Amino acid sequence: MNYAEALTYLEQHYTFDPADRTTAPSLARMEDLVAVMADPHLGIPTIHVTGTNGKGSTSRIAIDLLAAHNLHVGGYSSPHLERVNERITSNGEPLTDEEFAAAIELVATVEPLLEDKWGSTVTYFEVTSAAALGWHAETACDARVIEVGLGGTWDATNVLDADVAVVTNVALDHVETLGPTRSDIAREKAGIISPSSTVIVGEEDPQLLPIFQARENAGLWSVGNEFELIENRLAVGGRSIDVRTPFGEYRDVFVSLNGAHQGRNALLALAAVESFFGRALDPDLVAEVLANVSMAARFEVVGHRPLTIIDGAHNPDGATAATETLYSDFSTEELPVLVAGFNVPRDPHEMLLALGADRAKAVVATSADWSKALPADEVSSAASEMCDNVVWAPDIGEAVDAAQRIAGEQGTVFIAGSLFVAGEARRHLVG
Repeated sequence: MNYAEALTYLEQHYTFDPADRTTAPSLARMEDLVAVMADPHLGIPTIHVTGTNGKGSTSRIAIDLLAAHNLHVGGYSSPHLERVNERITSNGEPLTDEEFAAAIELVATVEPLLEDKWGSTVTYFEVTSAAALGWHAETACDARVIEVGLGGTWDATNVLDADVAVVTNVALDHVETLGPTRSDIAREKAGIISPSSTVIVGEEDPQLLPIFQARENAGLWSVGNEFELIENRLAVGGRSIDVRTPFGEYRDVFVSLNGAHQGRNALLALAAVESFFGRALDPDLVAEVLANVSMAARFEVVGHRPLTIIDGAHNPDGATAATETLYSDFSTEELPVLVAGFNVPRDPHEMLLALGADRAKAVVATSADWSKALPADEVSSAASEMCDNVVWAPDIGEAVDAAQRIAGEQGTVFIAGSLFVAGEARRHLVG
C-alpha cells in the first residue's frame, strides 16, 4: 500500500459521526480489531490523556519529556492540523508518507477478518487508532502518549490500560454525545482510568473530584493537593512557572508556549511523567525541554507586520483562554482583526463572543474546506450582531489576506475557531 492508497482507504471509512449514534456505544469492534492485530495495545507503558481542552499541549510536552530520557516515544492525537500523518508520531515527529502507509496497511490487512462478524467496516477513527497502536508495537516503542479523541469510556483508544491516566479539565463540550452536565462529562472522561493507572487530575472543581476517585486506580494526584502551579508569570515568548509536585519543586522554568493555560498544561505533563517514572525529573532536563517545546496553531505567532496569530481553539472554553491571552499578553493600541470560522454544531454567537468579536476592529467570516464546516454566511450574520465591520470571505486564504490589509502593518490578526481553519490558514501563511 502506498500513501495515496492509504488515504483512499481511510476516506472509505470516514462515515462515522459520534453525535449520530443509533446504537449503544461499545468498544467491542475495536477490541476485536486489536485482537486480530496480535494485541498491539498491550506491553508498552502508556500515558493516556483526556480532557476538554489542553490534551494536545499536555501530550506533546509529555512526549518531549519522555524522549529526553532517551526513550523511543510513540504518540497519537486527533484531529490533525494539516496532514493526517500528524496523528501518529515518533518522538514528536509525524510519520513519513511511507511509514504512514505501512501503519494503515497493518489495519487494512486484517480488517476483512471482521467483516463476517460486524457486517460493516470499522470507522475512520478506529482505523487511525489501531494503526497508531500497531505502528508503536511494530517499531518497538519504549513508551507512548495517547490522546483521547472524544470523552473516554467509549473512545476507540480506551482499549488501553494506561499506566498514567491524565484528565486535563472538564467543560461543557460535545454535550450531545457525552451528556448534558459537567458531572456526566467527568464520568465519561473517568472511563480511561483502570486499576493499574495512576491518575493525574487537572480539573479544579472539588465537586467533580469524587467522580475520579470512585474509579479503582493505583493512586490519584489532584491539582492543588498533590501538585500545584505556584507561580505562572508572563515571560518574553511564553511563561515562567514555579511548580510543586509529589517529588519536589521546579523553579523559574521557562515554557516556550503562549498563554497562562500553557503553564497549567506544562504542570500536568510534568506530573504525568514524574508518575510514569516514579521519581523527580532532572531540573536541567526539564528546563531544556520546556524552553524548546513548540506547538503549531496553539497561539502560534506566524507573522509580525501585522502581528498574526493562529490558535486552534474550537470550543467556548478554549476560545476564552485564547482571547484572554491575546488581550492580556499581546495587547496593543490597535484592536485586533478576527478571522473566524467554526464547525457544526458550534453556536457561532457563543464562539464569536468567546473570541472577542464584540471588541474587534473587524471580523472576517470564513469557512474551512470541510464537510462539517459552518457556512461563512452564518458566521457573518452572527458577527454582524456584535461588530460594525464584518467581511465575508469563504476562502480562508482570501480571509487571511483581507484581515492583514485591514489590520495594517501595526495591527494584529487573530485567526481561530476551528483546527481546520487554523490548518488552512497556516498552510496559506507558512506553507
